[in-house]
Amino acid sequence: MSANDVFELTLGPITCHAWNGDRTQVAISPNNNDVHIYKKSGANWEVIHELKEHGSRVTGIDWGPKSNRLVTCGADRNAYVWTYDEEKKKWNPVLVLLRINRAATCCKWSPQENKFAVGSGARLVSICYFEEEQNWWVSKHIKKPIRSTVLSVDWHPNNILVACGCADFKARVFSAYVKEIEGKPESTPWGKKMTFSNLMAEFSNGGGGWVHDVSFSGSGNKLAWVGHDSSISVVDAAHDNQHSTVKSVFRPFVACTWVTENSLVVAGHDCWPALYNHDDHGKLTFINKLNVSSKKVGGGALSAMDKFRHMDKRASTTGTQTDLDSTHQNTITSITIHSGGRDNVTKFTTSGVDGRLVNWTVKSLESAIAGLKFQ
Repeated sequence: MSANDVFELTLGPITCHAWNGDRTQVAISPNNNDVHIYKKSGANWEVIHELKEHGSRVTGIDWGPKSNRLVTCGADRNAYVWTYDEEKKKWNPVLVLLRINRAATCCKWSPQENKFAVGSGARLVSICYFEEEQNWWVSKHIKKPIRSTVLSVDWHPNNILVACGCADFKARVFSAYVKEIEGKPESTPWGKKMTFSNLMAEFSNGGGGWVHDVSFSGSGNKLAWVGHDSSISVVDAAHDNQHSTVKSVFRPFVACTWVTENSLVVAGHDCWPALYNHDDHGKLTFINKLNVSSKKVGGGALSAMDKFRHMDKRASTTGTQTDLDSTHQNTITSITIHSGGRDNVTKFTTSGVDGRLVNWTVKSLESAIAGLKFQ
């Protein structure tokens, strides 16, 4: 198993990344106040735009494939919706009224891209939508019973339900139905009552780990999340909220996404993605590490400055130039679907503290238990 493409985009960490609709451009946050948009030029990627509106570190990016709008959020407690001006060849920001008093931590467009969710340290989720009469983006808050920072959000395929993972060790599913912009929703296995901010479900992994990431499956019937106690959990709403949790022997995972209805890819502090299978009986099973080789590369003499740079980028406590036996050389911070839907992903990408963007190609989806093969 090996990665399809590996790109060294930046010397510093990548906090998060998002692709445009046709996957010709990618937006990243290089762990500062800016957003860099790259476009492939030959075998390399070059920066074609730098978005500089945020006053503090950018913590979340999402790119709507249908509308070609970017949403970003940051530690400055702000979110912006960016639209591209074809005539002037520049991105124009519009401030969103989040009404929060703590840092925004994550953001994501809904499937129909008529609203987006923003998590924050203010112990709430802001559901933002465009108000035609006032000609601005406004927000409604989902608060109770959230008791700590919201670290991740994800949308159900029906465009109504939103899941969030929190630092209070819980994963929750809420209704984000905004009657001003959408019709009355139909019932789902998660429940029938869908008034705005109604708590549809609440789960714990049984330990004390922050919930770093949440992900709905392609059908929306399954919810997966990963915790800082090295746990991976899945709930199946179609089978009476059947709950499975595995405490792994690995370092904590911080990102997860479904690649089929029964197959889940997770990644985090161990610097490689891993595959888990969730079968029809509710059993959650570790399948394999992805792209781990036995080869290690040693280097020659380094200058003092090079040693410090290498130690920071590779998460090393010594100046020895030794690569890890994985494509990523430091913590993986995000996973994004590149091609296909969550019921049949053909490509996904990962970014990390090592400044790398890695594109993984799925060759076979015949059987999750037999293992997925990555080109």
